Amino acid sequence: MNSKIYNFESLGDVIFEKNSKIKNLRITVKPIKGVIVSYPGNVSLSTAYKFVEEKKDWIKKSLEKIKKIGINKTLFKPGIIYNTREHQLQFIQKYEGELTVKVVKGYINIFYVSESSIISENGQLLIRKGIDFALRKEAKHILIERIQKLATIHNLKYAEVRLKNLKSRWGSCSYQNNVNLNIQLVRLPDHLIDYVILHELAHTIEKNHGKNFWNLLEKLSGDAKLYAREMKNYRTQIY
Repeated sequence: MNSKIYNFESLGDVIFEKNSKIKNLRITVKPIKGVIVSYPGNVSLSTAYKFVEEKKDWIKKSLEKIKKIGINKTLFKPGIIYNTREHQLQFIQKYEGELTVKVVKGYINIFYVSESSIISENGQLLIRKGIDFALRKEAKHILIERIQKLATIHNLKYAEVRLKNLKSRWGSCSYQNNVNLNIQLVRLPDHLIDYVILHELAHTIEKNHGKNFWNLLEKLSGDAKLYAREMKNYRTQIY
């Protein structure tokens, strides 16, 4: 795959990648990496350049969206302090080799040679995978113990509980009363973890979000509407 970078006055740097495996021109806008134009072997670079000119307005809007997301998203690099409930992020410089991540004994260790490898798109993705691995370890005992306790206290029964790294939901409950809990829940305060778990347990009785459901959840959690508003301050995948 051949790659070239051109600077557009109103867009900044745009990466052009020639890819023989694709059939059509396509533009993607990604955090950190920016604007990427992929074009097939039978399309000239000048045609791809004109394609960008035609799509400038769309690209600008996409860049603005990415910028807004980036404001809320952490850039993990040496010097930053980031802790989960049971793990601490730690950067350790080495003399050679690739960027690697190891989760062990209360630490998420990032072994790196240069800072450029850390702040790259792939570097940030690898670090987040390490953090998610640590969160999953924590969720295995924190969330499982909590749902068991709350179900017992309120005399509610679920069939099975599964831990997942969900992109847009904190949890769900199937018609068979299988409960899915997002591992990202362990980033939340205890009372909101309980609220989400109780929300899903309430669905073992009420399968929709009607009046009966909210009345039940109010009895279980104490102040369901307040907690629901507070949950809006948190995102499942932005940290």
